[in-house]
Amino acid sequence: MGLKHQAVSARKWRAAHRRVETHIPSHLPPLVFLTDPERTPEPIAIAERLPIGTGILYRHFGAEDRWNVAPRLAGLARQRGFTFLIAADPLLALEVGAHGVHWPEARLRDALKWRGRFRLQTASAHSRSAIVRAERMGLDAALVSTVFPSKSPSAGQPMGSLRLRRLAQTGRLPLYALGGIDAENSAQVSDVAGLSAISSFTALKSDDRVHSQVQS
Repeated sequence: MGLKHQAVSARKWRAAHRRVETHIPSHLPPLVFLTDPERTPEPIAIAERLPIGTGILYRHFGAEDRWNVAPRLAGLARQRGFTFLIAADPLLALEVGAHGVHWPEARLRDALKWRGRFRLQTASAHSRSAIVRAERMGLDAALVSTVFPSKSPSAGQPMGSLRLRRLAQTGRLPLYALGGIDAENSAQVSDVAGLSAISSFTALKSDDRVHSQVQS
């Protein structure tokens, strides 16, 4: 990516960030960076370049280095005002002082066991019924996928921005768009959902400091 293109992408991300802030609850981050052992093998290096106020969702999938990586990400989150979630591992989240836990849709009921133990609990959702269940269970937000065509091997058929907008009208649960989100298409959904991505936020840098309402 050329410097000019990178600068344009960064401006578009900042604009999308500001748009999300107009509707997302103040205790939630407008942007969420998802780690992936294959696609983001150096998550700490990426996290160090993210703007203040970004959310980090650490997905270790059983990686042996999780007891080393998670504390470092937690420390970085405290230092830079990130919201830090760990996927499907409440014990690790408690150990490192993460803000909360993110649950796969198939393990949504597990969130009930940990209600009140964390500041935040979020879940993946692939349908209207999953969003409804997450809201009824008192979760804080749902990551909805797959919105746009994605290179992820686990990505489903993209729903497009129109269907996401309809899903956003399901209830009051805040949603994050996931799947193929990038600087070019972020404007299509940033007025109704937060933005979550794995590799697309790399155009942003730590000096792209945007207003954050996140409380440590």
